[in-house]
Amino acid sequence: MKTTTATISSHDRILLAGKHLFAQNGFENTSTVAIAREAGTSESQLMKHFGSKQGLLIAIFDRGWASMNERIQAIRAVSAAERLLSVLEAITFELENDPELKTLAVLEARRMRKDGTDVLMTRGSRQYRELLDGILQDMRNQGQLRQDVNLDAVRAAVIGMAEGLWRDQVVAKRSELRANYGVDDVRKVMEILIGAFQEPAYRQAKAS
Repeated sequence: MKTTTATISSHDRILLAGKHLFAQNGFENTSTVAIAREAGTSESQLMKHFGSKQGLLIAIFDRGWASMNERIQAIRAVSAAERLLSVLEAITFELENDPELKTLAVLEARRMRKDGTDVLMTRGSRQYRELLDGILQDMRNQGQLRQDVNLDAVRAAVIGMAEGLWRDQVVAKRSELRANYGVDDVRKVMEILIGAFQEPAYRQAKAS
């Protein structure tokens, strides 16, 4: 799938080509030469815009998060608990509409940096963690979150739950594993699991 549309800048053609090839072949199996060829430009242009193959991967994630953040910022929820579910639902829909980004998000987002001292953490993923931390703190302040659970542990559980649901769908498409569920099923499971962290009194009041 050549991304050589004349109306698209070389910067954006490289982004599109990189996302497509990383998702199709994996980060390690994709060369900068192949990306440049797919984008209809030169390897020197890739280096000029992104510095390295890993720089390109970070830029792909940052653009994806920018799109998701637009949807997230538009969320209007009555309670913090409802906002948490809405945020996860919004990201789920964005990834569902961009299968290549979804593949990269679940298979390549935990990549080690070249020097092996740090895990790849894009600006968008840091903002996502900070957003969840803020929502969980609001839930606690509003009496919606159980007092006996650690906020960092809850955030890790929420992220792991969502990523696990997305990852199995991606892996199932590339293997014989089964993941016969869709967006509505993902939302239902998220709703149930988030409910497990909520104060019983809040759940009862919500149900009445």
